[in-house]
Amino acid sequence: MSRWARYRSRDGRAGFGILDADRIAVHQGELFGASSPTGETLQASDVALQTPCAPSKIVALWNNFHALAEKLGKHAPAHPLFLIKPSTSVAGPGEPIRRPAAYAGKIAFEGELGIVIGRRCSNVSPAAAAEAIFGYTCVNDVTAADVLNENADFAQWCRSKGYDSFGCVGPVIATDFDWRTARVTTRLDGMERQNYPLSDMIIAPQDLVALISQDMTLLPGDVIACGTSVGVGSIRDGSTVEVAIDGIGSLTNTLAPS
Repeated sequence: MSRWARYRSRDGRAGFGILDADRIAVHQGELFGASSPTGETLQASDVALQTPCAPSKIVALWNNFHALAEKLGKHAPAHPLFLIKPSTSVAGPGEPIRRPAAYAGKIAFEGELGIVIGRRCSNVSPAAAAEAIFGYTCVNDVTAADVLNENADFAQWCRSKGYDSFGCVGPVIATDFDWRTARVTTRLDGMERQNYPLSDMIIAPQDLVALISQDMTLLPGDVIACGTSVGVGSIRDGSTVEVAIDGIGSLTNTLAPS
């Protein structure tokens, strides 16, 4: 398994490579194309990790875990139920979640597995979808909860989840990752709030990619957030959320006041 990271050095130089323990093996070329090691290595502590990809969109799933569906009394969907978070919502590891200036209400966290697309795909089969998955990352799908049902005539899914910094992604993209044996753990100020198995997923990653590709073209770097399970909660200003998945790492972001 390789853990791909994008970074920015102290002198402002951007790059990417494979993160192994505390060192990055620098690569040249394209992350989602041909690349090769340069022979240079960097101490991870000497650079700032960026979002591991620059998605044109985050496709965020709803009701994709059996445990949460049972708790909410919902039927398992046959086709993914999703919303779109814009590219402007993306925040990387360590970046603040910024409270919208005109919003003083509840903000919620959702720890999730993210699928990172490695090649353009449209109307693909599950087998082709599996080949289009570059790897996996951690996601915190942040929500302005009071906005969601602000208007009784129309649920505000995209608006409530699309604010700047509300799509936290990182810290790396793990390839050859066995999601079936992994768990998502979410901690709020160090206290565990979520701990659920990814094997409880209703629609598996390659099927998600195949089905969503029937609805829209997926581009290299796009992220599909696989949905969350029980334990979602609210974040107070100044609180820190950590989403951790063994084999990928920990994504940490703090809610800053407006």
